[in-house]
Amino acid sequence: MSQLTLLIQNHGVFFLFGTVLLEQFGLPIPAFPILVLAGAMAMEGGASWQLCLAAVLLACLICDYFWFSAGRCYGKGVLRLLCRISLSPDSCVNQTEDRFRRFGPKSLLVSKFIPGFNTIAAPMSGALGTSTRTFLGFASTGALLWGGTGIAVGAIFHDSVDRVLVTLETMGSAALMVLGGLLALFVAYKYVERRRHRATLAVPRIAIAELRALIDSGHDPLIIDARSLTAQGLESAIPGALLYKDCEPGQLMASLDKDRHIVVYCSCPNDVSAAQVATQFLANGFHRARPLHGGLDAWQTHHAQAAPAQPAAC
Repeated sequence: MSQLTLLIQNHGVFFLFGTVLLEQFGLPIPAFPILVLAGAMAMEGGASWQLCLAAVLLACLICDYFWFSAGRCYGKGVLRLLCRISLSPDSCVNQTEDRFRRFGPKSLLVSKFIPGFNTIAAPMSGALGTSTRTFLGFASTGALLWGGTGIAVGAIFHDSVDRVLVTLETMGSAALMVLGGLLALFVAYKYVERRRHRATLAVPRIAIAELRALIDSGHDPLIIDARSLTAQGLESAIPGALLYKDCEPGQLMASLDKDRHIVVYCSCPNDVSAAQVATQFLANGFHRARPLHGGLDAWQTHHAQAAPAQPAAC
């Protein structure tokens, strides 16, 4: 353990920069404890807290600007990618979309303190057309607030942090094994949580071909758009779809025939929002309610393939 302590003492700023950079890019590395450690070491004559804060700011801005640019170029596609690779349940990322829309770029001030929110704040800013200047201003302030809080906590409680370091140092290599084990348990817990969440939404899906067959045969299925208001602003709805966010669920269900085909779609990975809404309908006796497999992407792909090819321009 003494070698690790020496590493942090001698290369604390670079170690802090690397840890924050990796965490902000999405790796399951808890950077906040390293911020606390940096603050404690700054009080003991290590790297200055100003240098540590500058390292945090630079690491955050590199990642934030990368995701901001990706969101501006690829829109909803990059948000789907982040949702797929996140260890949190798929709904965590999607539920934060409307929170961002409500507060706008100001939400960047607190996004790094909120798990899930930090994942989508930067790309959402780009996707919704936030200006670069506005984004960098709020993102920089948010990074300084987050980094400054961690460093301040370490500085205030540096005596307690020192005692923890001394204890870990006396444990030798066993301390590294304990810390590695705790990190592995955290990652395993998040993975199991995500799998358990998916299992609760394992309802039968309807394929796009079956939906088209229902429409063509005159069954008049009710198509429900279960996307967030933010997602609705990024991509047009299926023509004739009912916007679930605009309805009161109880009144909607009371007005429908329980034998009617209900098809719910979203733009989430694994159709998670659509499955949640379809599950509510099933619980209320709508035995023909199903989420659309592939969601809005499947609908758009089907219609793009069915559309006649346009002649090339001369």
